[in-house]
This record gives sequence, C-alpha cells and structure tokens, in this order.
Amino acid sequence: MISAADLESRIRVAFPDAIIELNDLTGGQDHWKALIVSGSFGGLSPIARHRKVYAALVEEMKGPVHALTLTTLTPDEPRPHSS
Repeated sequence: MISAADLESRIRVAFPDAIIELNDLTGGQDHWKALIVSGSFGGLSPIARHRKVYAALVEEMKGPVHALTLTTLTPDEPRPHSS
C-alpha cells in the first residue's frame, strides 16, 4: 500500500512541474489511476511517456503499487473528460 500523498511526492521528484491527479481504484492503495501533465512529455510518444513514469516509480512497482493506469499529457494537450 502507498498513500496518494506518498505516490504523488515520488512522481513529483521526476516531474517537478507536473499537475498530478490520483485516484485509488479499489480503496486498497495498491491500484491507482494517474493523470500526469508535464512539459517533460513534449515530443515523446505515449509509450515513452509511460516508460519515464515507470522508471521514476521502479521501487513502488515492485510492491506497494500493484497496478497503475496512466494518462500522460503535456500542458498543451486537452485533458480527457471524466466519466
């Protein structure tokens, strides 16, 4: 388990300019949905963006985070609509 605050702080180390929105999908603090908006994603494919996030969370992905659904955007890209 990892709290939203801890997960956000770990993401922020790699992406200091990021706008981060986290949702605990199951209530168990191990399945997360993350929206990360950062200028550092500019020019990168979606796969490259996700790889950067996973590289920043390598230790967390070994245990406290079981699943992570990512939306990675630059500040110029529109945010998806919530459903």
